[in-house]
Amino acid sequence: MPGGVSSPVRAFRAVGGTPLVIRRGSGAEVEDVDGRTYTDFVGSWGPLILGHAHPDVLRAIADAAARGSTFGAPGEMEIELAERIVAAYPGMEQLRFVSSGTEATMSAIRVARGATGRDRIVKFSGCYHGHADHLLVAAGSGLVTFGQPSSAGVPAAFAGETIVLPLDDEERLTELLRRDGDRIAAVIIEPVPANNGLLLQRPEFLATLRRETERAGTLLIFDEVISGFRLARGGAAELLGITPDLATFGKVIGGGLPVGAFGGRRDIMRHLAPQGPVYQAGTLSGNAVAMAAGLATLDVLERGNAWRQLEMSGRALAALLEPVLAAAPFPATLVRIGSLFWMSLQAGAAPRSAEAIDPNAAVRYRPLFHSLLDQGVLLAPSAYEVGFVSMAHQARHFEQLRDALTIAIGAAAIPA
Repeated sequence: MPGGVSSPVRAFRAVGGTPLVIRRGSGAEVEDVDGRTYTDFVGSWGPLILGHAHPDVLRAIADAAARGSTFGAPGEMEIELAERIVAAYPGMEQLRFVSSGTEATMSAIRVARGATGRDRIVKFSGCYHGHADHLLVAAGSGLVTFGQPSSAGVPAAFAGETIVLPLDDEERLTELLRRDGDRIAAVIIEPVPANNGLLLQRPEFLATLRRETERAGTLLIFDEVISGFRLARGGAAELLGITPDLATFGKVIGGGLPVGAFGGRRDIMRHLAPQGPVYQAGTLSGNAVAMAAGLATLDVLERGNAWRQLEMSGRALAALLEPVLAAAPFPATLVRIGSLFWMSLQAGAAPRSAEAIDPNAAVRYRPLFHSLLDQGVLLAPSAYEVGFVSMAHQARHFEQLRDALTIAIGAAAIPA
């Protein structure tokens, strides 16, 4: 495997060292092939909101697999999970399953283009929407930057219909949409940007985004692959009180199995084949095993008032970590929303845009990461990835992280 991994961030390139090879996971802990146990705050990058190997999810997977894993035809659990998501998410009327978050965002943009008859899209620097060609672009200076590929193998022409704006800038957003909105099919955003640090947005910025897209007839897409069913039953849309035109999902709704979904208003989704001319398909979309895992996960979340419990757990973790970070000899603050958290290792207020992130934060993070790992605490091997709290985490796991972080700050050679 190139780099020894199936996804680049797993290779420890950003922090140095040898990546872990995991043998098993249970609850809030994982064990590597050398028999070392770690408290896990990565959670497979977000899907494992119940923790590893939750018995209800395992039972649902086994029962579904015994009846057949995939049929290439509509399945009972597929319909049930679609009904559950549509009922939970603000403004959603129809939904289609795919097999990954990348497929979901790619398909949502295609249907937005088909529904509006426009080609251009807008994304924000610091928001990651999967690795489709037209979304692998980065920001530059000036009012807006027409996309330049940020990955080899992406033709400039593919990225050329993508416009990149900075987050947290109502003026540039408004100017663009009032000037060129009639040529823009969609604006896509993580309503809670969580792939380049945790860049919490001001309500005023998001309200402006909703108002100006409506004015321009431009569709607003919320990428809720991370935030969907994690921050609230209705995702960030419910939490923020903003209803998008389309939304994308992944991670939690698959219960640890490969899954994605996109959906929105019926008048938009009717443009999808077979009803309309926008083509999208997938052999394993809606497969029975993934649907069963997703349903079991949502059952546990809804039965246990999980979002309240996750908020309380997030607060408990913050109460332990904030004093430790405040006493550090280098700038450090905790950023948190619900069960998502991130250490901002730079001076001043927590950043709200990619441009405001200090690259020195990555230098500070490396020795912290390795010290924590040596003490049996697993955070993401990147300074810009968030941490995830699950229903399986208990007070002792939070205390372990606090104690390990205290030792790491005192022992590691970290530049001020």
